[in-house]
Amino acid sequence: MWLGVLLVFYSYIGYAVIIWLINKFKKNNAIYVDKNSFEPSVSVIIAAYNEEDIIRRKIENCLRLDYPADKLKFIFVADGSSDDTVKIIQEFPQVQLLYKEGRLGKVAAINRAVTFATTDYIIFCDANTFLNKNCVKEIVKHYTDEKIGAVAGEKKVADINNTNTADAAKDGEGLYWKYESKLKKIDSDFYSVVGAAGELFSIRTTLFEPLNSNILLDDFIMSMEICKKGYRVVYEPKAFATEAPSLSMQDEQKRKIRISAGGFQSILMLKGLLNIFKYGKLSFLYISHRVSRWVICPIMLPLIFICNFLYFLQTGSLSYLIILIVQGVFYFSALLGWIFSLNNIKVKLLYVPYYFVFMNVALYIGFFRFLNNKQTVLWHKAKRK
Repeated sequence: MWLGVLLVFYSYIGYAVIIWLINKFKKNNAIYVDKNSFEPSVSVIIAAYNEEDIIRRKIENCLRLDYPADKLKFIFVADGSSDDTVKIIQEFPQVQLLYKEGRLGKVAAINRAVTFATTDYIIFCDANTFLNKNCVKEIVKHYTDEKIGAVAGEKKVADINNTNTADAAKDGEGLYWKYESKLKKIDSDFYSVVGAAGELFSIRTTLFEPLNSNILLDDFIMSMEICKKGYRVVYEPKAFATEAPSLSMQDEQKRKIRISAGGFQSILMLKGLLNIFKYGKLSFLYISHRVSRWVICPIMLPLIFICNFLYFLQTGSLSYLIILIVQGVFYFSALLGWIFSLNNIKVKLLYVPYYFVFMNVALYIGFFRFLNNKQTVLWHKAKRK
């Protein structure tokens, strides 16, 4: 039981505290450069599928970015779109449209788009995210360091109120990404971000290698493969992409299950990174931040409860009874959070236990989808507010 408690605590909090303390005593090797002194050519690649509701605002957002127009190229891939996405993109001669009939998935779209990128660097972002004005400058400044192979921007969840739904999706997702952003900053300061988010990340064009068409987490695999080559992925919070929260927890569940299935696929594909003797700091971060969260914690959580219950039955210990009650209250709070969200009752105090349990349940479902090969790359995107 105590081993399980230790592993769960380490995965979610402990390892970050250890690295944060190490970072405090590390020599500051930060690179300070004039943002205006380094302006290489950049391609922004956006894969869009049936995004007619938002694609116009996305393009307008891109055209407002503060970067020399002659050094910034926009490539929109809209393969297979059956709505007015292609028609809307064609209204903007400033951007390059790639389109062909038939939907092969995001990975195929990215592989095709990169062949049209003739710039030094590439920025990937989603069609339903909006970038801050200075994000390109904030990203490219890191490439003055030749050891940097990729830059991960920050994902922000927009604070959108919707009186028709409970806020569990918005507040739960928002809290999670604030927590993840803190971890990315700590990881980056220690050595490297372990997995960039597809909402906004950048790579050196020369480091791109075509991805297998069956990959579910293209952003994660791409950034980790760059790390395997000896480059670092740094985190830049001043470059951020803002995204609306999922419309409901049902839509958020679809997204989490797909990510979970992709996580198990990624662990299998990146099994070499488990060799800490070969990859050192990178393996330490990868195992601590990702593998333990995806594999160890979902197994340990029910085992902690079961072992606690059995040991209390055996000994009648008051201290173990208290621990059992605390766990029971936590899981009951998660259950109440789920029930309240279904009935649009807003109790923010319950969102943390609810979202925590929700993420781990999604990992179980995602694991079985991965085993049964039922998670397709042609997934139906979650609806957003």
